[in-house]
Amino acid sequence: MTDVFDILSQDHRAVEVLLRELATTSADAGPLGEKLVMEESRHEAAEEQHFWPTVRERVPDGDRLADRALSQEDEGKAVLDDLRKAEPGSNEFTQLVSKFTQAGRAHIAFEENEVWPSLRSVLTSEERQELGQKIERAKEAGPTRPHPNTPSSSGAQKTAGAAAAVADKAMDKLTGRGKK
Repeated sequence: MTDVFDILSQDHRAVEVLLRELATTSADAGPLGEKLVMEESRHEAAEEQHFWPTVRERVPDGDRLADRALSQEDEGKAVLDDLRKAEPGSNEFTQLVSKFTQAGRAHIAFEENEVWPSLRSVLTSEERQELGQKIERAKEAGPTRPHPNTPSSSGAQKTAGAAAAVADKAMDKLTGRGKK
């Protein structure tokens, strides 16, 4: 079993790789942008369902940390939603990738440097493993598109987010999205 910090770290490194690739290529911008949107949508939904509620519950000052992170994630979802609609290779697409890159790097640094040490200190190894499993399951079942109008609360993600995920996956199957 993998603990939550290993899983989230792997996600963060994968996003950083995608962002570097997007910054240096135009040929694969469409598929890379699509992959970024899909992976980030799943990642953020999983965090909203399980990670941030755990931070709120277990970490001193967890509400403030989670509120700040969710605000960053909401901003990121809006940018990803615009990116999803932009023409790959266009100036708008390039600007949105740049905007997301800056915001994404700041969010990753905030999580890893300010949130993780506090949460790591209050969770047992078993709890880290259990949270990791919840995150992995939520990512598998999560939406493949950003839904910036869906509240970031755990309850909203488990209900409206779950319905959005089903609709996203049905649309993906119909269109072949994510198969490239």
